[in-house]
Amino acid sequence: MDNNSKRSEALLYHAKPTPGKIQVVPTKKYATQRDLSLAYSPGVAEPCLEIAKDINNVYKYTAKGNLVAVISNGTAVLGLGNIGPEASKPVMEGKGLLFKIFSDIDVFDIEIGTENVEEFIQTVKNIAPTFGGINLEDIKAPESFEIERRLVEELNIPVMHDDQHGTAIISSAALINALELADKKAEDVKMVVSGAGSAAIACADLYVLLGVKKENILMFNSKGLLTKDNPNLSDLQLNYAVDGASVSLDEALKGADVFLGLSTADVMSAEMLLSMADNPIVFAMANPNPEIAYDLAISTRKDVIMATGRSDHPNQVNNVLGFPYIFRGALDVRATKINEAMKMAAVKSLAALAKENVPEQVNIAYGATKLVFGREYIIPKPFDPRLISEVAPAVAKAAMESGVALNPITDWDKYKEELLERLGNDNKMIRLITNRAKTDPKRIVFAEAEQLDVLKAAQIVYEEGIGFPILLGNKEIILELKAELGFDADVQIIDPKLDEEQERRTRYATELWESRKRNGVSLYDAEKFIRERNYFAAMMVNTGEADAMVSGHSRSYPSVVKPLLQIIGKAPNVSLAATTNIMMTSRGPMFLSDTAINVNPTAEELAKIAVMTANTAKMFGIEPVIAMVSYSNFGSSGNPSASKVKEAVAYLHEHHPEIIVDGEVQADFALNPEMLSAKFPFSKLAGKKVNTLVFPNLESANITYKLMKELNKNGSIGPIMMGMNHPVHVFQLGASVEEMVNMAAIAVIDAQEKSMRLKGK
Repeated sequence: MDNNSKRSEALLYHAKPTPGKIQVVPTKKYATQRDLSLAYSPGVAEPCLEIAKDINNVYKYTAKGNLVAVISNGTAVLGLGNIGPEASKPVMEGKGLLFKIFSDIDVFDIEIGTENVEEFIQTVKNIAPTFGGINLEDIKAPESFEIERRLVEELNIPVMHDDQHGTAIISSAALINALELADKKAEDVKMVVSGAGSAAIACADLYVLLGVKKENILMFNSKGLLTKDNPNLSDLQLNYAVDGASVSLDEALKGADVFLGLSTADVMSAEMLLSMADNPIVFAMANPNPEIAYDLAISTRKDVIMATGRSDHPNQVNNVLGFPYIFRGALDVRATKINEAMKMAAVKSLAALAKENVPEQVNIAYGATKLVFGREYIIPKPFDPRLISEVAPAVAKAAMESGVALNPITDWDKYKEELLERLGNDNKMIRLITNRAKTDPKRIVFAEAEQLDVLKAAQIVYEEGIGFPILLGNKEIILELKAELGFDADVQIIDPKLDEEQERRTRYATELWESRKRNGVSLYDAEKFIRERNYFAAMMVNTGEADAMVSGHSRSYPSVVKPLLQIIGKAPNVSLAATTNIMMTSRGPMFLSDTAINVNPTAEELAKIAVMTANTAKMFGIEPVIAMVSYSNFGSSGNPSASKVKEAVAYLHEHHPEIIVDGEVQADFALNPEMLSAKFPFSKLAGKKVNTLVFPNLESANITYKLMKELNKNGSIGPIMMGMNHPVHVFQLGASVEEMVNMAAIAVIDAQEKSMRLKGK
């Protein structure tokens, strides 16, 4: 290898993607001396020289652009006070973990052993070249104000004291929504603040930007109301000091609209709360015990809108809703600072997100039947997966618009996709499926609608515009559950057992008998079958009164499939039905077939399953590359189990040369293109990325997809029915709400395809 080649390889080893885009460190081998020589000496010299030429190349060749320092001197740690830098380290390490979990930002925690403002500032400035951003933490006021002000002015990377601005940003979002629910305007409210530290002042500053009038804010410290004749106040506190005689906290609260507590426990009594205006807004955020206990507050006044800093009560003002995504957005556009425009963008993004439909996984995480915007839900929950793709882009966009972004983003859709990938939320296929379903929603029968989770799925399908649910089941139970969920949409509910459905039952039974009378089914049998939900639902689809159906959440797979095969039957020119599962893997979507129906298919049937799976993959915009897997490689075993796979491949090569397929092949060779190319260069799969696996029997397919699902936590959609005459799909027993929503979207797409085929005729 010549010197230029070595230089290029060394630069590739260290290179990061273009600044302003998601920065993912490439996975590199480090086992051999050669690997280490690229990572360090002599290979490391090349990126060093490039950075020396242009200092901005540090973002290209190092991890600086994704590295934040969490820095403290331990002078104001949580509610523990000035406990020193060493004792603050667990908190800083924990903060670093939150950065990584919620926004994939790498962190060094740094504890500085000085309380001298100038020494602290100089220390941070001296180490700043290492970092893409600085998160100041747990530094006491008023020193924290001066430290942050100076560092923002003197460094060209984002700096934020999260204790001040984090609480201010999250509570401002809560205030926007609380005011809306209370039917009050920011400029009209009277506000009382208990606490005059850095967080309280930062909150008040941001509230003023939201429209609260400074003259309507009364701020108290431990000594009482801040008044201008008090010589002990800092300049920032004087900004909220008032003229005239002091009043007590209980006097100030009479008729007040908003109480903000950032002080100590139990400073507000029930009597004080009762004296406030109608629909009082109470943010009692002292931790671990708030200024007024949550249970006391809500039992005292039913109209109170309350937030605390605690996770065991509604409306937790938690800084983790802000700092990970604010820094994420700032880093991704290489912002030189975090300014007021960026903070306000985060505020508005959080406030808006609380009004959106809440993903079911969030409801599950917080043990809620259904979170909806209201008095007990005015800000998003910390584990809402949408935060990174909503707040970070809002912050990044504000940085660009305010002129502090050095690397603007141009493709926002791609940026959001990359953000989701960053946290392992690469649900691109699921989003593609959902978005496609929304283009032409269809009528879907939910055959078990009196099951709570099934009804939740139907509600999401309706509210997201995926389809039009038809709720089948006990009407009385369905109506009760709808009321519990707040599902007030006027959707069709059908109870097959009610007298009002007699005409339909008779008609369906007659049609069923006519189609099955030569298969041992009497009219009496047909009438009995139709009273069973899956037969009834299948007949709705058969007669065109619905476009698709889904079922199986509460019943075994075979018991649900049987009526579908009897009533719906296979599509014209299709000799067998089969199923495939889409697995969401780190290498992208993988199709696995047949996972549910054909126990031990013949060679001919395997070939047909492969063709159906290929067509299904194409339906989702994926060009199939199919491996017919076995324990054998290309004839290495003469066992009938391996031989039938070989025969199936031969049939496919002859009759379907347009499909990229080969085998029989072992799974590791199928999934490792380099290994396959080296050992079997003649294979049609050599050098290609396999995205579809067809298994020799149901046992191996079913075990494989369930192992992948449980061990690797791969998302799964399916089993997707293939080869049926109409769109009907069966959930796995006990399927989650999310899985059922995904299957409903599949059913809609299936119905769309059928409609297009009919129009084509």
